[in-house]
Amino acid sequence: MKKITSFPAFMMHGLLAVVFVSLFTGSSAKAAERNQIEAFLEVTGFDVALDSIALSASSAPDMLGLEPGEFGASWGRLSQQVFDTDVMHDLALQILTETLDEDALQHAAEFYASDLGQRLVAVENASHLVEEDDVIQSAGRRIISDLVREGSERLETLKRMGAAIDAAGTGVKAVQQIQLRFLMAARDAGVIELDLDEEGLRALMKEQEGDMRLALQSSALAGSAYTYQSFTDDELLDYVEALEEPLMQTVYELLNAVQYEITANRFELLASRLLELGNGQDI
Repeated sequence: MKKITSFPAFMMHGLLAVVFVSLFTGSSAKAAERNQIEAFLEVTGFDVALDSIALSASSAPDMLGLEPGEFGASWGRLSQQVFDTDVMHDLALQILTETLDEDALQHAAEFYASDLGQRLVAVENASHLVEEDDVIQSAGRRIISDLVREGSERLETLKRMGAAIDAAGTGVKAVQQIQLRFLMAARDAGVIELDLDEEGLRALMKEQEGDMRLALQSSALAGSAYTYQSFTDDELLDYVEALEEPLMQTVYELLNAVQYEITANRFELLASRLLELGNGQDI
């Protein structure tokens, strides 16, 4: 399952609550059972995408204007506790068991179980777990430059992929919501002081929204160029066309919302527990 953003949360409020309500209120479709969801996570690679959320913990101090070293050796242990993969998987299972209907599940699972699908999952899983994202970005940008120079149609296919993965256009606002929830939780926990209130932060994020959208699109394009470099143009086009199918769009809209919500949830918990570290003291 394709990595959704470079910044990859359970308190149902704000934008993500709207996403869930709009997707599932009044749905008459039969939800899949837990064992079906577990198999779905594995065959699509979404289980590995969930694991990769833990890698985003490294960005937490930067958002607060702090350094991990300020918290001492306990920083690593705290982030491992908060971003526990078993906990995140359980959260995903809880949500998806109630929201992912069998038709959508079967449609996506059949594609990813195919030969092409499993090859895609293999490279996506590998890219999720690369901690040095700047390596992927640098290599991906070089590939993009080559495609531009060659006038390759592959570049347009990669752009279509990005549009299909976030067809609802919620990616930028979801990332902003994650950041806002983290900063508010850190402020409420007494970890940081903010010059702006929540309304002021929202206004600032609104001003920066255009730049963030371009940055996320550029990052996603470079990431895709790197991840799928071993696939032919025809295979890549087949993948994009599969992503653009209505049922697959439904699946991705849901999985995007799940990943964003689990990410925000974990960052909020992290913020609430940062004071446990004290001045470099163990938990």
